[in-house]
Amino acid sequence: MLKVKNLTIEPLFREVSFCVPRGEIVTLMGPSGSGKSTLFAWMVGALSDDFQARGELWLDARRCDALPVESRGLGILFQDALLFDQFSVGQNLLLALPERIAGRARREAVEQALDSAGLSGHYASDPATLSGGERARVSLLRALLAEPQALLLDEPFSRLDKALRATFRAWVFDAVRARNIPAVLVTHDEDDIPPGGELIEISRWQ
Repeated sequence: MLKVKNLTIEPLFREVSFCVPRGEIVTLMGPSGSGKSTLFAWMVGALSDDFQARGELWLDARRCDALPVESRGLGILFQDALLFDQFSVGQNLLLALPERIAGRARREAVEQALDSAGLSGHYASDPATLSGGERARVSLLRALLAEPQALLLDEPFSRLDKALRATFRAWVFDAVRARNIPAVLVTHDEDDIPPGGELIEISRWQ
């Protein structure tokens, strides 16, 4: 379970508390500029010095808010794919794998991930040649291959066209549930809310 407890970020939020069970997606909704991305920055450990924050972040029984970014176990998916265009698709994904996966198993893990996303044969592809939907899928694969204990979704559907958004959205939600990890989605679009998922309006903390 992912839990935020008694978080205050001056001057944006006061007494933010919510929890996300494994395999569930909680949606935080608010307009642009409401501080959604700032909340994620605090969660991953990258909050700007312009803000003062106090509160607790928990993953199961482990408190994470004092840990460095790389030790928190959080994955994040942004609006933009943010792929390294100087590397191939496969090389982008290899960068995400934990060090304990070694040798030939690394290539195999990436190939399997690409197959699962309908991207078989794209290991050596240049990211610049991919469509928007393909780049979005590679970005999610990279986040998941790092084996995060929780996933943060920072408006990852907003730059996709309407038809593609529906397909990619369902794929993301299925991936979260299949891996049984908690996820937090921030958005300003009601269409992005998972069916049956919990919705929290950002304004309740402001």
